[in-house]
Amino acid sequence: MGMSGRRVTAIFRKELREYRRNRSIVATMAVIPLIFILFPLIEIIARPASAASGLLQGDPLAYLLGIPAIVPAVVAAYSVVGERQQDTLESVLTTPIRREEFLLGKALAALVPSLAVAYVVYLFFLVCVELFARPAVASAAIQGPELLAQLLFTPLLAGWSIWIGIAISTRASEVRVAQQLGMLASLPSVVVTTLIAFNVIHPTLALAIGLGAVLLVLDGLGWRIVSTMFDRERLITGTR
Repeated sequence: MGMSGRRVTAIFRKELREYRRNRSIVATMAVIPLIFILFPLIEIIARPASAASGLLQGDPLAYLLGIPAIVPAVVAAYSVVGERQQDTLESVLTTPIRREEFLLGKALAALVPSLAVAYVVYLFFLVCVELFARPAVASAAIQGPELLAQLLFTPLLAGWSIWIGIAISTRASEVRVAQQLGMLASLPSVVVTTLIAFNVIHPTLALAIGLGAVLLVLDGLGWRIVSTMFDRERLITGTR
């Protein structure tokens, strides 16, 4: 039996409805981006024109990649254990839906709003820099290659974070624990992007291609690995 787009879409829509009703998930999508945008925004707006050249030694926008590294993992960590706590998981898993379809629907439901939040925050950041930063500073902060990196790496980081979050969610027994573990598991990605932002790791084209290729492979493997971890019987019966 092949993949059913209809069943994947049904899980996707069901999950989005659940996210809209869940205050903790809405708060996560609102608060975490603020944490990552405030520091680089204040630094750039407060920087005098004479210090604009200093921005060229790092990539302040890379700091914002912490948003797709953490937000999707925390959201996805709710996906399975959240239904389990609400006693709605069994009714879904007893249907003919395949585990690959179930997990893909869950992943897409975490990916779409996470990308929307990340790109809206990037746009807000750019608008604020253009409006309030000194022209020389704004020109130094907003470079074509950095913007392209944001567009490309945001979905790659989000995809990997989502599979981490879902993997944790399939094993956890409590939502808060799953979300905390999801956030902790995403910290290595945040550390790398922060080191790039502060020029401890110098961003180069070769580095970008290498990291992009690694993330692309991990995103592809994530679905397969999590699918093998998904034990329908254990989740229905509630055993560990």
